[in-house]
Amino acid sequence: MPDERASALAGSAAAGGDRPAPMEGHGAYNRGSRVQGASLAPALGLLVEAARAVPLPAAPAPLVIADYGASQGRNSLGPVGAALAELRRRAGPERAVSVIHTDLPGNDFSALFETLDSDPGSYLRDDRRVFPSAVGRSFFGQILPDAGVHLGWSSWAVQWLSRVPGPIPDQVQVAFSRDAGARAAFAAQADADWRAFLSARGRELARGGRLVVLAMATDDRGDFGYGAQVETLYAALAAMQARGEITAAELHRMAIPTYGRTRAEFAAPFAGGPFAGLRLEALDVFHGADRVFADFAADGDARAFGAKWAAFSRASVFPTLAGELGADPARAARFMDALEAEAAARLAQAPGPTVIPLAEMTLVRD
Repeated sequence: MPDERASALAGSAAAGGDRPAPMEGHGAYNRGSRVQGASLAPALGLLVEAARAVPLPAAPAPLVIADYGASQGRNSLGPVGAALAELRRRAGPERAVSVIHTDLPGNDFSALFETLDSDPGSYLRDDRRVFPSAVGRSFFGQILPDAGVHLGWSSWAVQWLSRVPGPIPDQVQVAFSRDAGARAAFAAQADADWRAFLSARGRELARGGRLVVLAMATDDRGDFGYGAQVETLYAALAAMQARGEITAAELHRMAIPTYGRTRAEFAAPFAGGPFAGLRLEALDVFHGADRVFADFAADGDARAFGAKWAAFSRASVFPTLAGELGADPARAARFMDALEAEAAARLAQAPGPTVIPLAEMTLVRD
């Protein structure tokens, strides 16, 4: 739930099921998450501020950092490293720090630990007193002990819903649907899931603990962003259905269980004050950096432009779509290969900038 939620919770749109979607292993998300990684910087300042402000437990108790929705780890390295640097400044080099990465049970945890062990940017490289671990459970429920987390971080994750609340008759992404029922169902699910996420974190954070969240959003003009990418994806799927590569029933079931909350929707649980013991200290909605178009503006390579955005879509949502094709992994792989190639070719025909609305916030456990 993907930095960034590559291993989404998806289900039968018709039945509103709740099950983990298949996920590509071998570091596929790490390779395709350039867009997410490029947009972390604004929230890093909030994370460092949070690390500066959290109360430290009495020694020798370890400091505990929780990384909610770690995926395969690449985009966790910089944020956790920045938080560690500030905590080390305060607590010294000998204080033990526990870093707990969480994601769904189907996440590629092998890729995560390989990244921590071998990536040149790993926060483990110069710190012998930091101890990483992982938990494979959904963050829509409590996954860590009461009052045990001092600093939390979640990036590109909470836009994923716990379930598909119903079909999207005319799209795969509800933000582009004209169906009022689908939009209402997704909005209601997003509200319930946000409150469930907050309630669980309220139990897990220690008194004075802080959680920094970065997530996809809908901007103040009502724009979810990613217009060319989503419209291209749906057109490519329709073309594949016309060629007989997927059936009409399979396309009808495909729905991406993500929702870009507005500023008001993020703030709604706190309308009457603290919620689940959490106080909303800071909230902003902004536009993330579009590194893919910046690369195109510099090199003029339209094919690379299309390939990068298609890789982003493959890493983030293709496994969810492939989950509606049945239990044949070979067919799922062929589907994702074909969809990536089709989307890349279409996007290369008209490169343009992409609106990337994001929300960043700090939550404090009073």
